[in-house]
Amino acid sequence: MKKMVRDPRIMKKARAEVREVFNEKEMVDEIYMNELKYLKSILKETLRLHPTTPLLIPREYGEACEINGYHIPIKSKVIINVWTIGRDPNYWTQPERFYPERFIDSSIDYKGSNFEYILFGARRRICP
Repeated sequence: MKKMVRDPRIMKKARAEVREVFNEKEMVDEIYMNELKYLKSILKETLRLHPTTPLLIPREYGEACEINGYHIPIKSKVIINVWTIGRDPNYWTQPERFYPERFIDSSIDYKGSNFEYILFGARRRICP
């Protein structure tokens, strides 16, 4: 909320979307939440910059491998730094900028299928 309130452009756009979706409705109902695409983008962008858990639970690596010249022995504990991935310029244009529009019409989701956005883990080990 702080990021949205500090940027009048984002706040105005979010307010307009909420008014457009719920304008003629007598009651706010969750069935219309999928229509709030910009608000969802704000949430995704907030979690990209401020993940709920900056480090995922350590995992034991099942086989030896080499990553960027580093040998990772079998049974090594591996920790994924979600905070750093969310700010990696290899994945994000202007990574330090709060820019919800980057998620509009994007296939990136919370399900862990995109390495650049694995807030809750991935595949079998994803938080339900």
